[in-house]
Amino acid sequence: MEEKLHIIAHDYKITRKDRELKNGHKCACLWFTGLSGSGKSTLANATEQELYRLNANTYSLDGDDIRKGLNNDLNFTESGRAENIRRIGEVARLMCDAGLIVLAAFVSPFRKERQMLRDLMKENFIEIFVDAPLEVCEERDVKGLYKKARNGEISNFTGISSPFEWPLNPDIHIRTNLLPVEKSVQVIIDNVLPKIKL
Repeated sequence: MEEKLHIIAHDYKITRKDRELKNGHKCACLWFTGLSGSGKSTLANATEQELYRLNANTYSLDGDDIRKGLNNDLNFTESGRAENIRRIGEVARLMCDAGLIVLAAFVSPFRKERQMLRDLMKENFIEIFVDAPLEVCEERDVKGLYKKARNGEISNFTGISSPFEWPLNPDIHIRTNLLPVEKSVQVIIDNVLPKIKL
């Protein structure tokens, strides 16, 4: 603990505000949370394309990519998932400091971790609950993960053998079984644009 006393942040002269002015928009972290198969990555990808079309500077973070690299040492236990989200949150915070709009698509099943992200990024954090009934998510299961979980081949699988804590007050709530992708993206864009306007 004493070693942390010797960590002193460098006083860089280019600030987040400078980067935002150069980019022409404020930074933000659009955090897509929901069950596997709910449509998080699909929506994040489509939303990024629309933001890119609007000349926003963006970057997407996705679970599989992060698990292959930065977090390849973590398991899927509750503590492993918590550390996975903590690290991703720190990466997203740095990207926000760079003035980017970060689109992060992660199951992130626990309210405590999502609140930690909000506390970390404050007004830059936008929680998007990508909601679909479990049976719909299972029907969409292109990776076959639900089937493996139900057969006992995957442990700690959210929605089957591990809980998902529904967001109580998400900034945006999208029901993907009721709304097509294009309309879902428009709802997100309509909510996000006022928050990133300089």
